Amino acid sequence: MFSPFEPFRWALAHGRHLELGPRGILMAIVNVTPDSFSDGGKFDSADAAVAQAILCLEQGAEIIDIGGESTRPGAATVTAAEEQDRILPVIEALAGTTDAILSVDTYRAETARLAVAAGAHIVNDVHGLQREPDIACVAAETGAGLCIMHTGRDRQKLPDVVEDQYLFLGRSLKIAREAGVAREAMVLDPGFGFAKDTDENIELMARFGALFGFELPILAGTSRKRFVGAVTGREAAERDAGTAATTALLRVAGAAVFRVHDVAINRDALAMADAMLDAGRKVKAREARAGEPTGQDRP
Repeated sequence: MFSPFEPFRWALAHGRHLELGPRGILMAIVNVTPDSFSDGGKFDSADAAVAQAILCLEQGAEIIDIGGESTRPGAATVTAAEEQDRILPVIEALAGTTDAILSVDTYRAETARLAVAAGAHIVNDVHGLQREPDIACVAAETGAGLCIMHTGRDRQKLPDVVEDQYLFLGRSLKIAREAGVAREAMVLDPGFGFAKDTDENIELMARFGALFGFELPILAGTSRKRFVGAVTGREAAERDAGTAATTALLRVAGAAVFRVHDVAINRDALAMADAMLDAGRKVKAREARAGEPTGQDRP
């Protein structure tokens, strides 16, 4: 049976890997775009994006996720050439000057291929391989890690949020397996905020454990999402504390990777959650050595 807190060696491109499970991992968002929902235009030059990425690494991020097209509702579509012109110089610069794990946020197979060639280790597809299925072939051929995200956009969803996860991600995993992507390369993302209302997002958090039936690590991307604002009453730029709360809650629920804008506050939230989880493991080990029932066995 899959345990989200047991070590999982996530296989990545260029011979790299990350150990997921025993502690939470932060993936920092670097949008090289003029129109992303909370930070559009802040890092829309290569120099600004590289500087932001380095700051995120200094603050505790282990993965830098670089995107060149906004995924907010109603955002303008960019061409593949525009996307590549935005992100490839950033990936090349970071690959040449840092040891960071680099992720490319794209649904385009050719952009993914070029990004991995430029130094990216992970392909992060918000369309779950279902817009350009050849992106799965790119991951298989290059050995890249693959983040497969659920979305409810442009389709009829099932009424039950967890059943819809299994419907959509089941299709995505079939694409990945038929392309030859190894299980060790895959991480799933339930797609918080992507055509899900506040109640659906909160229910997905409450039922998070049901997602481990996929027997894969889960990435959580709640950062500054609209449902965080609906609960807290905050605008996008003021949602980092609310985001950190979701990070702590979802870490305790078993999430492995956290895609965030503000690394520092989420690093602290993860530190507290991981400290509590570690203390719980020590208590269980101590009780087991003493021959006592664990806390779960007590009435």
